[in-house]
Amino acid sequence: MAEITASMVKELREMTGLGMMECKKALTETSGDLKAAEDLLRIKSGAKASKAAGRIAAEGVIGAYISADRKCGALVEVNCETDFVARNEDIINFAKSLAELSATKNIIDTVALSDADLPSGEAIEATRKALIMKLGENISIRRCGRHATQGQLAYYLHGTKIGVMVDFTGGDEALGKDLAMHIAASKPICVSKAQVSTDVLAHEREIFTAQAAESGKPANIIEKMVDGRITKYLAEITLLGQPFVKDPEQTVEKLLASKSATVNDFTMFVVGEGIEKKTENFADEVKAQMEQAK
Repeated sequence: MAEITASMVKELREMTGLGMMECKKALTETSGDLKAAEDLLRIKSGAKASKAAGRIAAEGVIGAYISADRKCGALVEVNCETDFVARNEDIINFAKSLAELSATKNIIDTVALSDADLPSGEAIEATRKALIMKLGENISIRRCGRHATQGQLAYYLHGTKIGVMVDFTGGDEALGKDLAMHIAASKPICVSKAQVSTDVLAHEREIFTAQAAESGKPANIIEKMVDGRITKYLAEITLLGQPFVKDPEQTVEKLLASKSATVNDFTMFVVGEGIEKKTENFADEVKAQMEQAK
């Protein structure tokens, strides 16, 4: 039987929004398998799928750049160890410079970005190492997302923690900014339901079927219930299906139609998204050391 730690329970609570005891019980039943425990809780409680983008697990900043003609742009994530360093102007400006370089020099991966030079002629890797020496923390270039379009680009930064770049056709710059802000707030995973993978849909259908079976209703009713939940799920995770944040009475799809506009693609970076950050509990450490000393 795997040991169920407080940090495991905390992570599952953050993923599901459910109570501590429910999460601990689910982890016990699944021998500490976090993903299996999440699925079990979803079946038993009807909880929604977790949104990894909402769980910040590391520190850092997002840098953004769009060319004057709004035809090319990029987002870059730079990670550090603490929020204090993430607020430093040097690391913020470093991320901005990297985004501009990615966009203007057509650099699409972090390896090539690390090997490039800034417009000043200084090597990026040398600049990164100098920042480490100055700020006293490990600093890394985690990812970059470059866009080039025949339409136009817009971006939105929520502080320096969330960055969105949207590629759209039609409409105007104000519409693009509204779309980018909506994506930052509502966190869709793709533009339309046609882009949702069959594996994701199959997994969700399996969960919804197990949830519906708890009702004890006949199979034909369960099938209709599951179809309805899949439709609702697709509306929640796709940009076009979501209610527009500034006017929930209309969907983003209807907003775009009213502006004769379409969204071609988007990128959203959330600082630390998907990175597991080790959490230390001093009281637990002391207790463990005292147990070992007995």
